[in-house]
Amino acid sequence: MARIAPRPMLNYYQTVNLHTAAAQVAHTSIFVIYTGGTIGMDYDENAQHLAPFHFSEIVDKVPELKRFDFELTVLSLPKLIDSSDIKIHHWLNLARIIYDFYNDYDAFVILHGTDTMAYSASALSYLLKNLAKPIIFTGAQLPIGVPRTDARENFITALEIASAKKDGRAIVPEVCIFFDQFLLRGNRARKVESENFTAFESENYEPLAVAGIHIDYRPNLILPAPIGAFDFYSKMDNNVALLKIFPGMPKRYVRHFFAMPGLRGVVVETFGSGNTPTDDWFMGAVREAIEAGVIVYNVSQCNGGSVVHGMYESSKKLQEIGVVSGRDITPEAAMTKLMFLLGNEPDPHVIRRNLGESLRGEMT
Repeated sequence: MARIAPRPMLNYYQTVNLHTAAAQVAHTSIFVIYTGGTIGMDYDENAQHLAPFHFSEIVDKVPELKRFDFELTVLSLPKLIDSSDIKIHHWLNLARIIYDFYNDYDAFVILHGTDTMAYSASALSYLLKNLAKPIIFTGAQLPIGVPRTDARENFITALEIASAKKDGRAIVPEVCIFFDQFLLRGNRARKVESENFTAFESENYEPLAVAGIHIDYRPNLILPAPIGAFDFYSKMDNNVALLKIFPGMPKRYVRHFFAMPGLRGVVVETFGSGNTPTDDWFMGAVREAIEAGVIVYNVSQCNGGSVVHGMYESSKKLQEIGVVSGRDITPEAAMTKLMFLLGNEPDPHVIRRNLGESLRGEMT
């Protein structure tokens, strides 16, 4: 396993320690990582412009925190990220931070922009091995400093879920997204709304918990605590591409696409249950790419449902030429899984096998 040697992180990153508990000693410690995004914005002194606020003021912004019995350490990245600018090195950095502080905290909450949150949560789910503590991503559609914001409720509930234990063990030992009222497995979630508070859905897997008057956890849906030492991976490969199938695709477009220099893997977003055009030139282009060593991964364009190779003639042909079925995986989880496996597994046969299996609960 490729891993970076630990180094002191508190001296490198700006952190704020907050004790919210009324008691002298807090029973739960949570490490909060603020990467950027809408949730951490407030109006400046003149109330003219929105700008990131300093997280030492978080208790003033969210006074409800004083009622909880936990201790927070908040880390703000040196350069806050618009989530549209997220890249592989940001995911590796987050994995590294969690690894360095893993034994010092009971749980982690990551504040993140909504646009690429599903990608980041999926990537972290693969990069972290034998995770036995909660890592809860959350964010907001409206800044924390504006009226009617969803930021405070999302943040408070994410912290409450992160701190939840039963018999001394975390109730949710996996990477999740909490938004609005739903706790979703991170690598099962997709952003589906840009104007409503219900920004994320998980069509192929039910919520792990629903936050109403009480938080209703569903233990039968939550990953079991793993056996083995916690560790992390420090490599991903971005020599991948996404090909979305559409009617009338030009032959030259597809051929140029598969001829990209250095291409190692392609996620193909297909129609329905995994179907594509059956033209000889299309199937030939896919076959030539596979014969040249490119791994082709079939996922559905539909939010719900699954790729079923062989249900129709076109998907049967894809199976015959060596395309791997992603079954009910999301495109976000598929892309990051391909990056992860290409970065850490040298054997293409093992990569293909692992693409067809569930590694972190991302597939049924």
